[in-house]
Amino acid sequence: MHRRRSPSVAVSCKMRPRKLRSQQKRQRTKNVSPKRLPLKMNFQSHVDEREEIQKVTRDSIIDASVDTLSSSVADTSSITKTDDTLTSAGENIIPIKNTDEAGGHDGGMQQHDGRVGRQKFQNVHLEDLIDMIKNAENNILLLNQARVRALEDLDKIISEKEALQAEINALEMKLAETDARIRVAAQEKIKTEERLLVLEKEKSLLEDAIEDLEFRLSVAQKDVSELTKVKTECRTLWEKVENLQELLDNATEQANQAVKILEKNHELRRKVEELEAALEHVNASKVSSNKSEQYNERLHQKIKLLEERLKMSEQEIQSHVQLYRESVKEFESTLNKLEERDKREDLGQPADDMPWEFWSRVLLSIDGWLLEKKISSDDAKLLREMAWKRDGRIRDTYLACKGMHDQEAVGMFLKLVSSPTRRGLNIVHIAAEMAPVAKVGGLGDVVSGLSKALQRKGHLVEIVLPKYDCMEYERITDLKALDVDIQSYFDGQLFKNKIWVGTVEGLPVYFIEPHHPAKLFWRGQLYGEHDDFKRFSFFSRAALELLYQAGKRPDIIHCHDWQTAFVAPLYWEIYSTRGLNSARICFTCHNFEYQGTTSASELSSCGLDVHHLKRPDRMQDNSAHDRINPTKGAIVYSNIVTTVSPTYAQEVRTAEGGHGLHETLNTHAKKFVGILNGIDTDAWNPSTDDFLRFQYNADDLKGKADNKDSLRKLLKLSSSEPSQPMVGCITRLVPQKGVHLIRHAIYRTLELGGQFLLLGSSPVPHIQREFEGIAKQFQSHPDVRLLLKYDEALSHSIYAACDMFIVPSIFEPCGLTQMIAMRYGAVPIVRRTGGLNDTVFDVDDDTIPFQYRNGFTFLTPNEEGLNGAMERAFDCYKNRSEIWQQFVQKVMRIDFSWDSSAEQYEELYQKAVARARAAATRV
Repeated sequence: MHRRRSPSVAVSCKMRPRKLRSQQKRQRTKNVSPKRLPLKMNFQSHVDEREEIQKVTRDSIIDASVDTLSSSVADTSSITKTDDTLTSAGENIIPIKNTDEAGGHDGGMQQHDGRVGRQKFQNVHLEDLIDMIKNAENNILLLNQARVRALEDLDKIISEKEALQAEINALEMKLAETDARIRVAAQEKIKTEERLLVLEKEKSLLEDAIEDLEFRLSVAQKDVSELTKVKTECRTLWEKVENLQELLDNATEQANQAVKILEKNHELRRKVEELEAALEHVNASKVSSNKSEQYNERLHQKIKLLEERLKMSEQEIQSHVQLYRESVKEFESTLNKLEERDKREDLGQPADDMPWEFWSRVLLSIDGWLLEKKISSDDAKLLREMAWKRDGRIRDTYLACKGMHDQEAVGMFLKLVSSPTRRGLNIVHIAAEMAPVAKVGGLGDVVSGLSKALQRKGHLVEIVLPKYDCMEYERITDLKALDVDIQSYFDGQLFKNKIWVGTVEGLPVYFIEPHHPAKLFWRGQLYGEHDDFKRFSFFSRAALELLYQAGKRPDIIHCHDWQTAFVAPLYWEIYSTRGLNSARICFTCHNFEYQGTTSASELSSCGLDVHHLKRPDRMQDNSAHDRINPTKGAIVYSNIVTTVSPTYAQEVRTAEGGHGLHETLNTHAKKFVGILNGIDTDAWNPSTDDFLRFQYNADDLKGKADNKDSLRKLLKLSSSEPSQPMVGCITRLVPQKGVHLIRHAIYRTLELGGQFLLLGSSPVPHIQREFEGIAKQFQSHPDVRLLLKYDEALSHSIYAACDMFIVPSIFEPCGLTQMIAMRYGAVPIVRRTGGLNDTVFDVDDDTIPFQYRNGFTFLTPNEEGLNGAMERAFDCYKNRSEIWQQFVQKVMRIDFSWDSSAEQYEELYQKAVARARAAATRV
């Protein structure tokens, strides 16, 4: 009969085949401890590592448990050997079940082992077995405690591992920073090399400029010699006039002396007559005394002497009278000659008593007659030149023709045709914008401001625009359609264009209305259409066709931005071969971020040869070779290339600022220049601004405070502290303008105790939504207003009311708002980039002469840089009020008019025209 085994014995028997001593197991556990693992750079995740360590620890614990149980079993075996007699005596032994009774594959070998086991443990004492069980339980408890300690050690190991990982991460960050510094150093080296190349190119430019200056000097010397001759002639004439005046004065004096002598002669005659009467009386008395005879003799002698003096006086008087008459005749003759000369010269002198708008109407009338075939192109050219010179005869004739039919007026004008001397340039601007009739941004201000400045300098300036449906037609004077259709080529056929003419602020403007089924400019907005490339390439060709069919021969054709950049290649590739070749092309890019690139196939619509122009040295885009770039084409094909500030001109010649065109600009650097924009000081003048409730100037700033109070009431802002500083911002909300810094400026202004006004909207939907949310947040706030629109009248009021004006642009080609703000006494806070760097100089910059310091600037486009500039401005406003007032007066007196910029453009125009004429002469 089989006896059952104790469970502990069964377990011990089952685990014994591992045949490892506990000491060996402990040694293996110690050898695989995580603390002794080698340190490597690439570790697994903490989860995988924790599982691996727990597995090793668990194996170690199991092995230790097995060793302990094996020891217990060994002890039990020794007991069974010593107590064999008890078994034979029939003691009550607990039966042991054979746990190896599995059958199957183990076969007889397992049964043999079972019999041996039963024989081995059949004499075990019950109490000894109970003690064994207790020992086993104690061992299990010890194992559990060891397991707990092992897990604690595991946690320590993991925490040490995490610390090591943190140190490794820190080392990796330091390594990345070191790599970044190395890259920055390499970039700085590259920039330095590029700068050296730029300096070398600038050196060559300077050498060319010196040659140009030498050429101009030679031309100027000739002009000076001619001027010297004229001055000499004038000096001679003045000397003659002075001599004549002197002769006239002498003659007058001599005549006065003659009159006095004549009066004396009359007195002498009276005395002689009295003496003769006395003599007769004496004779009648027949005085016979010797004394009377002697007296008579003396009287006769005196009479003879007086008669002789009288004769001499009369002769002298006659000679003086003769000289006086001759002097008067000579003087009258000279005056007649001078008057005749003045009349001849006055025939070509301008009549300055009429406004520019009058002359623009005259010019438009002449062009209308030409297009309507009422006068010839030669007659139109001569009449245009006379009107351009503001000839008084043109003025008188035009006024006399009021109310007449066109035929009668044409007849009177044709009588005036002559060959007057040319005095200026004929400049035609072809553009997509013009303030105030069609304005989106600064381009419109530039076209109108520059044109008016050039017109004031005596040049004939004309503008060609698309006729948009959304123009401000009320700002156009005498708008009318000409009775003519100009046909232009597009997409393989000819389309008619209706031509409208009118004056805008005294400038003659032509409006082109295409008869195209796509209604190209009948869209409700100027830009932003899916087919803008098609719209403006059509307009560029139609504008050149207008000049060609009108018989115009301008000296300069000035196109602006990518929308009219097509003019340059169209002019040289097509129209110059047809006879429209008198002009030099000037191209101005107002922002190189917008280049108008598109698929190369689109270019053929306006008649240009795609295969001929899609080349790296012509119109192929530098970044995508399957596309063409109108802006690049204008740079290549124009005679003059400009941008809107000197600093921006340098920035766009670098890889960071050129938007892919820096190589092209560097290739054509000789004809590329930056000219700072101006502002229209007539439209932006606080002393005459009709949009303001209170006008003011630099000498009387009370109106500025009144405008501030008025705007607060209008926008329902707090007026509890009249001196509370107000910060303004008027801008398009696009990334270029630093929208994140504008947002930060709102909150920072409140922290500094000021009020903030924002006027502007965004074409970017998510930016517009973001600022709409901010506007809603502050809609009832007493110190913040966000007006997400454009309002011309409100912009004038904000400029006039604000104490500070913020322009935190990431890049800014020129910028007009900071100049307008200073004109209205708002001190600018700007980032030093582009035109902002050319117009605003920090008040604390000792490297800038004091008289030029006019604002607060910062360089790094982040919140910290903006904070520093704003804090300095607020500190000056609050704590140094007298200095601030002087500062406001100073910035208001700065001249930002177009006069200086127009002179630079005028010089570029004249130089280009002179070169063209010199080249034509050589040919």
